[in-house]
Amino acid sequence: MEKDILILAVESSCDETAAAVVKNGRDVRSNVISSQIELHKLYGGVVPEIASRKHIEKINQVIEEALAQAEVTLDDIDAIGVTYGPGLVGALLVGVAEAKAIAYAKGLPLVGVHHIEGHISANYVEHPELEPPFLCLVVSGGHTHLVCVRDYGKYEILGRTRDDAAGEAFDKVARAIGLGYPGGPKIDRLSREGNPDAIFFPRAHIEDAPCDFSFSGVKSAVLNYINGCQMKGETYSQADVAASFQKAVTDVLTEHSMQAVRETGLKKFAIAGGVASNSSLRASLEEACRKEGVRFYYPSPIFCTDNAAMIGAAAYYEYLAGTRHGWDLNAVPNLKLGERQV
Repeated sequence: MEKDILILAVESSCDETAAAVVKNGRDVRSNVISSQIELHKLYGGVVPEIASRKHIEKINQVIEEALAQAEVTLDDIDAIGVTYGPGLVGALLVGVAEAKAIAYAKGLPLVGVHHIEGHISANYVEHPELEPPFLCLVVSGGHTHLVCVRDYGKYEILGRTRDDAAGEAFDKVARAIGLGYPGGPKIDRLSREGNPDAIFFPRAHIEDAPCDFSFSGVKSAVLNYINGCQMKGETYSQADVAASFQKAVTDVLTEHSMQAVRETGLKKFAIAGGVASNSSLRASLEEACRKEGVRFYYPSPIFCTDNAAMIGAAAYYEYLAGTRHGWDLNAVPNLKLGERQV
């Protein structure tokens, strides 16, 4: 019988300080997250320097709690996994420095993980039967990618946003209609009170790249609608704006995803990232996958937002593939999916 592999994973790419212990890539023994959302709400978004300082304050506590909840010590750990990009450079550096220090002190292998690879791997945690190849739509505040997962650690990007990420558009529209930060969950809740067909907002299509996305146009259309109402002295329904905007984004994400399904012929489709917890998007993709005869996978909301369990899952398969990083591992804020630092 093969030996079980325990990974201690660290995630600090944005405003969550997280640590987890994951066995064999899919068995989460602990998943501890210290969120900074309440702090950054004061500023209407994430302030990078404040995020970095909070990571420094919390990271030791979070790791200690993750080990305690998993009922293990560092002597039981086989490798350290850590997000090294993409993300906020200062925030990433805190996690990378911590992971390197632990790995060096305990003589453990160090495995750097791509943050988006982590989001995709969140699906392995809750769906033990899911194995590549499959398609994955990654939708978050900084990324909107349609990815073909050829094998563990092997990715082909079929489509990506040309401008704003979907989550970024949600945050900007939420701010414009007075909902504040974070925008995605607030628009999702408010949309349930509105009419998604009340206002037609544009759906962008890129002729030479049918799987690519563009969300700057729909964002601008919402802002223009609100400004037009204000200039005319007319009132508008926040709920109708939220619902109509959300439907426009959901329609595009769903349509392009099914385009990729038809092009590849793959019968497994997953979603990942913070926006993957959006109820409208989940319902739309689930229905579309049903019509196409495709199996639909999605993580629970706790595994959609930034967490270390997903990093532990990704690190396990990188570890099996022989990925090892040295003490010169550095934060790479603009790391592209499929790139490796060696």
